[in-house]
Amino acid sequence: MDKTTQAKIVLEISKIDTLIEKSGVLLSKCKIEIPDFIELNAIASILHSYYCGIESIFNMIYKASYGKTLTGNMWHSDLFTDMFAKTDKHNAVLPQELFVPLKEYLGFRHVFRHSYGYELDWTKLAPLFSNLSENWNLVKLNIEHFIS
Repeated sequence: MDKTTQAKIVLEISKIDTLIEKSGVLLSKCKIEIPDFIELNAIASILHSYYCGIESIFNMIYKASYGKTLTGNMWHSDLFTDMFAKTDKHNAVLPQELFVPLKEYLGFRHVFRHSYGYELDWTKLAPLFSNLSENWNLVKLNIEHFIS
């Protein structure tokens, strides 16, 4: 992988780090009380931004490996799956143990884009939000290993 792509990935990693850090205050509040409508929408935005940042990194890796980006109706899912596979173009970026946990964030991306804020359910968002930092630490570790 070329140095320019590595630098772009490192920058995206730092942006996600900042997102996680800044969401800590809201996470602490949600451990004490159930979030209201505005807080739920803020949480949804954070979760969406989180996965979109990871997907941006995946796109950079894919483009560096294949010389193009994916298109079509299923490109999000195809890109996701490719990151867990050893192909003739690259090693697996992430281990299989992260497939199911990270797929939950991909699934939420779809929910976020196709629903209204008043339809958000804390019982569904709580596991994603409370595990955000732990999930990111594992994903980040593997991405950093992949690009080094």
